[in-house]
Amino acid sequence: MFSQTRCQVTDDSRDALPIGVFDSGVGGLTVLRALRSRLPGENFLYLGDTARLPYGTKSRDSVLRYSIQAGEFLIERGIKCLVIACNTASSVAVEELRARFAPVPVIGVIEPGAEAGCASSRSGHIAVIATEGTVKGGSYQRAITRLRPQAHVVARACPLFVALAEEGWIEGPIVDAVIHRYLDPMFEEYPQLDTLLLGCTHFPLLTSALRVIVNKDVDIVDSAETTALALEQDLREKGLVANSASRGGLALLATDSPERFARVGTRFLGEHFEPGAVELVDLMDGSARTHGGARR
Repeated sequence: MFSQTRCQVTDDSRDALPIGVFDSGVGGLTVLRALRSRLPGENFLYLGDTARLPYGTKSRDSVLRYSIQAGEFLIERGIKCLVIACNTASSVAVEELRARFAPVPVIGVIEPGAEAGCASSRSGHIAVIATEGTVKGGSYQRAITRLRPQAHVVARACPLFVALAEEGWIEGPIVDAVIHRYLDPMFEEYPQLDTLLLGCTHFPLLTSALRVIVNKDVDIVDSAETTALALEQDLREKGLVANSASRGGLALLATDSPERFARVGTRFLGEHFEPGAVELVDLMDGSARTHGGARR
């Protein structure tokens, strides 16, 4: 538990502030899970914009507007760092949010994910699977080739993976059939691929099913662990690591249906929480009207 009461923040107290994390829904809870594991003493404030999910099918302008509203809401609550735990929002909005919210550090998941892919690949032939918006935006392709100019990147949109993960269908014949439908043509056309980068925060729930189907010589990586490492390094460089020996707190916020957020989000976070632990908030028109809810 931690207090979200707005207060005057001094430089000496900034390290005690929570880390703000936002996503279009529950997928970012896989990133939050890695962040809490890496930084157990930190407080976290997580916002899932469930009223407007998924971001992956929205226009660039809409995703940018939603991201600004989510970021402004968390900044107003009082945070020391902002993590964009959504690949689509990271691809569209990370630079805008860094400029808008400076000096608050803003970390996306694209750059850490690209680093993970480049580090894993032996040949430089890397496959990226993501939402339609992330693939069309080309952010992973650009980030990977900046880090590894000779890399060959193949990107494929796999939108049904999101629905499968949210419904809890993470194994079985239907899941296998969808994976084969998306990935078989790609690996047949590009047999040199040796790394599969999961470019959507929903996709780690399908890792076991993917591992059975994808060639054993292909590494499967995602951005969660490298994002956690990037966050830790940034906090240490800026002297913002929480000075606490106890487990940090977590507050969960959603813009729609705390019941569904809790039911689906439990799988993504890896621990159970009740709908009453989710605060319902309204981001429309840039406002931050709280409708109630509890804090964990």
